[in-house]
Amino acid sequence: MTATELLRKKVKKYVDGADEKSLLVIERILENEKEEDWWDTLPKEVKLSVKKAIKEIDEGKGIPHEEVKKMYPHWFKR
Repeated sequence: MTATELLRKKVKKYVDGADEKSLLVIERILENEKEEDWWDTLPKEVKLSVKKAIKEIDEGKGIPHEEVKKMYPHWFKR
């Protein structure tokens, strides 16, 4: 028996003995695994733009948050 098969058997045993609350948690976990990652839904151009921006920040080309707050104080009013 493979490791995956053993794990399935163990999980099935837990599920068969679980109460309703635990089963709902397990169901939510499994449903969440099926959901698509939001990053995967972005257009290629957007992904490239985000990656480029991250690279620029890593290279020190960004503007620190505190400077932006000084430049555009109206954006940060509450």
